[in-house]
Amino acid sequence: MGIEDIKAELVKLRREIKRHNKKYYDDDAPEISDFEYDKLMNRLKEIESLYPEFITPTSPTQIVGGTARRTAGKLVPHKVPMLSLQDVFSRDEVENFIEDILKKFPDAEFVVEEKIDGLSVALRYNDGVLTQAITRGDGVTQGEDVTENIRVIDDAIQKLVDTPKYLEIRGEVYMTKQNFEKVNARQEHLGLKTFANPRNCAAGTLRQLDSRIVAERKLSMFVFNLQAVDGLNLSSHTDAYEFMKRNGIKIIHNYAVCKNFSEVWSAIEKIGGYRENLDYGIDGAVVKVNNFSQREELGATSKVPRWAIAYKYPPDEKETVLKKIELSVGRTGRVTPTAIFEPVILNGTKVERATLHNQDFIDSLDIRVGDTIKVFKSGEIIPKISGVNLDKRPANSVPFKIPADCPVCGHKLEREENMADYRCVNPNCPAQLENHLLNFCSRNAMDIKGLGETSIPKLIESGFVRDIADIYKLCERRADLIEQKIFGREKNTDKILTAIEESKKNNPAKLLTGLGIFGVGTAAARDLIQHFGGLVQLSQATVDDLKAVNDIGDVTAQHIVEFFSDAANVKLIEELKNLGLKMESDAPKVESNSEISGKIFVLTGKLSKYTRDDATKLIEERGGIVKGSVSKKTDYVISGEDSGSKLTKANELGIKILSETDFDNLIAN
Repeated sequence: MGIEDIKAELVKLRREIKRHNKKYYDDDAPEISDFEYDKLMNRLKEIESLYPEFITPTSPTQIVGGTARRTAGKLVPHKVPMLSLQDVFSRDEVENFIEDILKKFPDAEFVVEEKIDGLSVALRYNDGVLTQAITRGDGVTQGEDVTENIRVIDDAIQKLVDTPKYLEIRGEVYMTKQNFEKVNARQEHLGLKTFANPRNCAAGTLRQLDSRIVAERKLSMFVFNLQAVDGLNLSSHTDAYEFMKRNGIKIIHNYAVCKNFSEVWSAIEKIGGYRENLDYGIDGAVVKVNNFSQREELGATSKVPRWAIAYKYPPDEKETVLKKIELSVGRTGRVTPTAIFEPVILNGTKVERATLHNQDFIDSLDIRVGDTIKVFKSGEIIPKISGVNLDKRPANSVPFKIPADCPVCGHKLEREENMADYRCVNPNCPAQLENHLLNFCSRNAMDIKGLGETSIPKLIESGFVRDIADIYKLCERRADLIEQKIFGREKNTDKILTAIEESKKNNPAKLLTGLGIFGVGTAAARDLIQHFGGLVQLSQATVDDLKAVNDIGDVTAQHIVEFFSDAANVKLIEELKNLGLKMESDAPKVESNSEISGKIFVLTGKLSKYTRDDATKLIEERGGIVKGSVSKKTDYVISGEDSGSKLTKANELGIKILSETDFDNLIAN
């Protein structure tokens, strides 16, 4: 492999790892298992060790993975860095770590404990009282303030028995498997997206703005490290644990103190032996030097401490026979193939199904019904298929292809260009009906108050609503709605029916948003109606006509044309028109030379005169576009109090910054 090939692989690896870091740390939505991620990272380390001249300061090997976000609260500076741990995967690597430490400190002790799979937080106590809790954030400079959310976790001790002047401890917030199942059952009942695993659920929950949701979901926490202390003499990790136990702090269970490699490895194996029976997820075993002064002398790199490692257990993989492939249609129309196989036990639980994602995934592994497949648990939670044992393939097997028609409604399936998924685009497909109705009635669409996650499932189950148009026929069935108490008492029923009638007056942009055309959200719907004047004109537009509208590309334009070419959709629009819904916009045309029309705005910080929604409305009424993030295409950034990273980026890119007064003048002109 030549130097240019090496450089190209480095660029590809770094880009891919950074993307997965963002998915894991910032979005709480990892796409690959820890094992798969570690393979990418180890390959990067291997190349950089061979070619150290190519190491850059921004390489994933040189920085901690996450960034700090303003989701749960303000950003808070770290007093002690919350670094990650060096991962190791073999007995030899563990032995090398132990031997290197013992060469320097022959009397060193090691603590081996479970590595909890959750979200890391630092808790700060002043004079024995919990005053602040922050997330790991970027691990070095700052994290998010989640104090109010931590306060509602039962495991978080609010007041200590002992009262050192200052104490900072680090813990891991997690969700038990039992509580995770309850949360997902509730999400499913409400028609909301379920969480992939307990770690994602715990991380997303802790970043909620409403601490009542955190309390409801019942998070848990283990404390695993002393970060800093003032007013108390603690010389070792186990001393710190004894202090914490005395004060009611929940520390990692079943830790072992070891003096040599043999004892360390036995402790790792012991954890590996019982981990599948735990009610919480662990993603390895941590080995750390016990003595604090030895830790200080060993120090840390910019990314990891030199006094600790995390041993990652290999994924449990077993072979089983694929019995059939089921197709399901999700609430967005996406068709998902699922493998149904002979049950196997993985990490202590019975597994008999796993997603096959899409046709491309099936083709890449050439998975066929009757094959002997290899199954493992990604992150020890999600069952996945890693391959096929071709030596055991039946002679009469045939490749599997997703059929051309929707398995629920029979409508033709579509596959977007350069996309892997097949989708049913029938808005009245029963599998998608609830989601379509929720979208149609939502605040960003028709904004029908009272029609939501509680009432819409009742309307469907009781047979009152079979498509969007049926919403506007509910007034004809007022007596039945009251008798069956779909909306409760008579007064509430009339209130909702009035809201339905009032929604007929909405701008057609809201109706267009509610139709759920793929790629057409609030901003696109507004721009389309502003450009064409109404739904009738829009329905007659060609792909080229549509692409003339701001931010409408080939794929979205094609979806719009296909939507209005479908006979069922044409019938729906005509029915909604006859029911009295507004099809034409009466908004005045925006002057083409306006300083706002067509310009992209980003709002940051707190404005004194306007709410975020008010400012957005003023901009959009004048033909402007409001985006959530700053890019080279941004024309203006409106900056209020406590402006953060968006303002910094705008300055770096040389984008024009508007104060609230500047914005007032722009609107007035």
